[in-house]
Amino acid sequence: MLSRGAADLRAAVLTTVLVGAGSALGYVRDLLMAALFGANADTDAFLVAWTVPETAAPLLIEGAMALWLIPLFSVAAGRAQVAALVERTLPALAAVLAAVGVGAAACAPWLVAMLAPGLPRTGLAVECWRICCVCVVPFALAGYASAALRANNVFGPPAVTGLAYNVALVACLALWHDALGVRAAAWGVAAGAVLMVVAQAPAYLRRVGLPRRLPRRLVLPVAALLPIIVFTLLRQGQVLVERVLAADLPAGAISHLNYAQKIAQVPMVVALMLATVTYPRLARSLAAGDTRRARRLLARDLLAAGAVTVSAGALLVAFGPAIVAVLLRRGAFDGAAATATEHVLRLYTIGLPGHTVVGVLCRAYFCAGRGLWYPALAMAAGLTLTAALAAALVPDLAQGGIAVANAAGITVTAALMLAGLHRLGLSPIRAAVPAAREGERV
Repeated sequence: MLSRGAADLRAAVLTTVLVGAGSALGYVRDLLMAALFGANADTDAFLVAWTVPETAAPLLIEGAMALWLIPLFSVAAGRAQVAALVERTLPALAAVLAAVGVGAAACAPWLVAMLAPGLPRTGLAVECWRICCVCVVPFALAGYASAALRANNVFGPPAVTGLAYNVALVACLALWHDALGVRAAAWGVAAGAVLMVVAQAPAYLRRVGLPRRLPRRLVLPVAALLPIIVFTLLRQGQVLVERVLAADLPAGAISHLNYAQKIAQVPMVVALMLATVTYPRLARSLAAGDTRRARRLLARDLLAAGAVTVSAGALLVAFGPAIVAVLLRRGAFDGAAATATEHVLRLYTIGLPGHTVVGVLCRAYFCAGRGLWYPALAMAAGLTLTAALAAALVPDLAQGGIAVANAAGITVTAALMLAGLHRLGLSPIRAAVPAAREGERV
């Protein structure tokens, strides 16, 4: 039988490989977008509409949904408790988010105007926005299934969701780009969201199941869920700040930021794989009051994530021009666009350690049951710095100033979250050195 550490490593490797395959296909998608459409007013319009899946995905798939549900499913004992949990949460969640999706589509003209007031192709952005709103409920169902399966130590189907999503996007772009233009990508978002649910349905139905009956009242636990939602939205708010400020820059600025961010995020996604695998055990440790084990888990995850992030970040800084040229410079994506994207990429890389630390540590707050609002407050402080610094730097540094501000804001958030865990008695710093020296099994 595999030791706990070996089992964690195997699950992390499997998750990394499958998520990596999905990310690779995501790059094929981005390459196809760049080659077909370049970086112009049309791509900027689509990327404003991309705010819908870009906000919904952190909330409903890897962010708030997982942070809320994995601890609940991890401590549920037996089929009866799991069935009761599903009946209590899934119908209410689906109903609320269906209403949110319809409302977001109805308010598209006002939301687009608020997010990108200087956008040239507002009408196209509104049309793409409404198509993208179809993804909200399927994202919620996919995220719910992923959280339930991971809490049951099933990591394969959740890791396949990114691959399924990007298969649909690439197919829609390849088949309909001539007829629909960038609208093909919006339809790909909607189709990909549905495919994410289909990919997990067999495993979810076998391990968890659907509600056997509807509850008398559809109620969500707002007190527990609201701090997680606010934290996730504030974290995503960095992207919104970028879009608002970049909308007044020359056409293509939003696209340069988007492409650079997609490349810079790869090391962070890989770095967080071990924390994804160990999150159910972290939740069970804290539920049992075993803070010593929780600190060791956090320390191990931080050490592993930090090693990956720093190493990969150095490679991005050293070989940024070559990476951008290989990945993006073809078709309509010309040398000027590549140069602008490479410059932003190097600046984004400064903030990668901060993003990774926040991604690891936020899990501890939301399953400890203490300090639930602290991550949101820390994120608000970082976002305030990001917005103020970006506004000050954009006149001189354009999109480069936005990237610098992003790095500064998330670094401040990471420092505040480390300090907050120390006050809760969950600081991983004390456990990091012994764990690194002894290679302790957690």
